[in-house]
Amino acid sequence: MTPDATWLDPAPFLRGVAWRDGVRTVRADPGDTARLPWDTCERAALPVGVRLEFTAPDGARAVELRYRARVPGPTDALRDLAHCFALWQGDRCLHESFTEPAEEATVTIALPAGPGPFTIHPPESQSPVILGLRGLGGTVTPAPRQPRWLVHGDSITEGWWSTRPAHSWPATAGRALGLDCVNLGYAGAARGELPTAQQLAALPAELLTLAFGTNCWSSVPYSAPLLYETTRAFVTLVREGHPATPLLLVSPVLRPDAESTRNALGATLAELRAAMEEAARDLAAAGDKHLTLLPGRDLLTPDDLADGLHPNDAGHARLAAAVVSALGRV
Repeated sequence: MTPDATWLDPAPFLRGVAWRDGVRTVRADPGDTARLPWDTCERAALPVGVRLEFTAPDGARAVELRYRARVPGPTDALRDLAHCFALWQGDRCLHESFTEPAEEATVTIALPAGPGPFTIHPPESQSPVILGLRGLGGTVTPAPRQPRWLVHGDSITEGWWSTRPAHSWPATAGRALGLDCVNLGYAGAARGELPTAQQLAALPAELLTLAFGTNCWSSVPYSAPLLYETTRAFVTLVREGHPATPLLLVSPVLRPDAESTRNALGATLAELRAAMEEAARDLAAAGDKHLTLLPGRDLLTPDDLADGLHPNDAGHARLAAAVVSALGRV
């Protein structure tokens, strides 16, 4: 396919972008990956939370996107996930357009009457790259930018077990609060890695949320004193770039199999959660007036968990509502 001059550069329309690596949007600093664990780098290559926001001021009937995506092999674990472009307006999903991953393809998404603003959530699993867009029957223009909200966490923050990218708790809370949510959730990782804290410090933001700790019980075991010190160090490094930015720390949510089970260093998740919360309270008492703690234990019930660990759609909605309430108080 040879693009013509009617295709617009997607960059001004993209939201939820932390870094660019050429035409790709990435979720870790591409110039600082050597200090990060391999699992963080692997997850950071997925464009989680990246979306297009635009208006149609003169009545465009549709928007056309040109994209490329990795074509999964027959044994790819993610090959059966829906390759879906979802059109949203405010808090409503208007419709979904299903396509296939391709080395290069286009998708046409019909628009309702009115100028918008509209949001398109692309699929995430096959790392799609938006190459261009254009309005059909009218023009499309970038939507006004909203305050930037950095959200760091693990697979729960990344949105696992939500049925669509737009249903994850960061995406849901971002819509409710009118924020440009930048999702820096790394499934299997987010164990308080200090280079990640320094990367967060280097990014511009009007609001910050940290929601890690679950993987400190299992994948890389922490003791309670180690997580206490790690939390203090992580927040301290973030504060080097954001000394007065409101910061919400969410301690680990319910994980029934881990609450009273000891890991390899003898810590239960309940003890790790208490250590993280103690670190947050001590930082606030030491003078961090812009740090707010949201205890995670009672935010979800077992019925809100799809697999005993990750929230289902109802759980993501409950978690989003709790974060919205906490940030509203901030």
